[in-house]
Amino acid sequence: MDVAPDIDAVAGESVVVIGGGFGGLSTACYLADAGADVTLLEKNEQLGGRASRLESDGFRFDMGPSWYLMPDVFERFFDHFGRSPDEFYELERLDPHYRVFWKDGDRVDVLPDHEANKALFEEYEPGAGEAFEDYLEEAERTYEIGMEHFVYEDRPRLRDYVDRDVLRYSWGLSLLGKMQGHVEGYFDHPKLQQLMQYTLVFLGGSPTNTPALYNLMSHVDYNMGVYYPEGGIGAVVDGIVELGEDLGVEYVTDAEVTAIEGRQGGFAVDAVDDDRYLADLVVSDADYAHTEQELLPPRKRQYAAEYWESRTYAPSAFLLYLGVEGDVPELAHHTLVLPTAWDRHFEQIFDDPSWPDDPAYYLCVPSETDDTVAPEGHSNLFALVPVAPGLDDTPEIREEYRDLVIDDIAENAGTDLRDRIVFEETFCVNDFADRYNSYRGSALGLAHTLRQTSLLRPPHRSDAVDGLYFTGSTTTPGIGVPMCLISGQLTAEALSKTA
Repeated sequence: MDVAPDIDAVAGESVVVIGGGFGGLSTACYLADAGADVTLLEKNEQLGGRASRLESDGFRFDMGPSWYLMPDVFERFFDHFGRSPDEFYELERLDPHYRVFWKDGDRVDVLPDHEANKALFEEYEPGAGEAFEDYLEEAERTYEIGMEHFVYEDRPRLRDYVDRDVLRYSWGLSLLGKMQGHVEGYFDHPKLQQLMQYTLVFLGGSPTNTPALYNLMSHVDYNMGVYYPEGGIGAVVDGIVELGEDLGVEYVTDAEVTAIEGRQGGFAVDAVDDDRYLADLVVSDADYAHTEQELLPPRKRQYAAEYWESRTYAPSAFLLYLGVEGDVPELAHHTLVLPTAWDRHFEQIFDDPSWPDDPAYYLCVPSETDDTVAPEGHSNLFALVPVAPGLDDTPEIREEYRDLVIDDIAENAGTDLRDRIVFEETFCVNDFADRYNSYRGSALGLAHTLRQTSLLRPPHRSDAVDGLYFTGSTTTPGIGVPMCLISGQLTAEALSKTA
């Protein structure tokens, strides 16, 4: 079932959207299409939020999201406006989807070939090939039911779940368990468990704190495929911005918001340089905690500071953007480098915050697929190490950790970069806090724990200020580019119900 959202009630209303991440861009498109007069204010010099781009010396990096997953979500988004993704960017399915190096010298490629992947699992554990089939069958069912009845339908109140249809749809889904126990029910080999769990990084969680419901990510990974949009994720941003322009959205960059005043029908949104924007309604795609704690007076906040302090946050990240002479043939477009036992790394993120001493990390080499992202004869590469939010982040620590990562790549991914680097930039905890106003410098926001999933995430509609709404990864459905696109739809629907 694909039901178009009903948001026509906002026609003629003026709306200010704060923040140009995917949630804000999506919300702006839906509202403008419904007839609202939409102005989007972006703090930074470019749109895209965490999907910013870094361009220097002929290199172009996607600074944040780099995986194009769940193509059905993008198709459904553009289809609402009578458009399609291929009007804005071309997709290439990656082969391999990704490569994995384990630090014991083992290496595998996950391919766009179901039978090859099934055989791979069987090689590691007798019977794992059939278990792979069973696991993906359940993941597909969870995806189809979860997306249609729990992701695309916002259920912000407990009573929204107490009805016969919800009970019928959720029967048999793994709603309460954790991913670690769920995966152990299918596979004994720790490497196979890791292959089914690595996507939890995209949800900001670990196998021991993420609900088993997110086994659906394996359907996304193995059945739906991993793609690359020509030009990178930045090209997707450009496509949505272009769509918004066609719909009448006005974009204003370098417009950091400093205060939100008023209520429905009479808002004033203050920005730097004494700019003031008047609106009937306001949507914030800025960091939720920042919006409440910094842009609103205490009497208009839904949550006290203690609430935000008590939450479990997704990791921050140590990012190393590198322009490299020559090719890096040992690496695929997407490469994961994993310790054979990665529990210690997750503990150093969630339980004992510290810089990981034996990190699991991700390498992206878009120049393997796209020759426009690096000068001729060079490679574009970035490394991402998940780290705990709120860590001390100093130039000295970054330099030391940079050397650790470069050495680890040489030792465990067969790629010595040390004498070939011609461009280099880091991005870490302090940068996430400064550039994106991210609470504690988290790269993603609230993690998807059992206590922070679905109706237990902060709502789209403020309970304290009439006419103020929220969108993006801290709201439902949660973390990830596809989820933020859907969040924009849910926020627009929430506006329409009360406009």
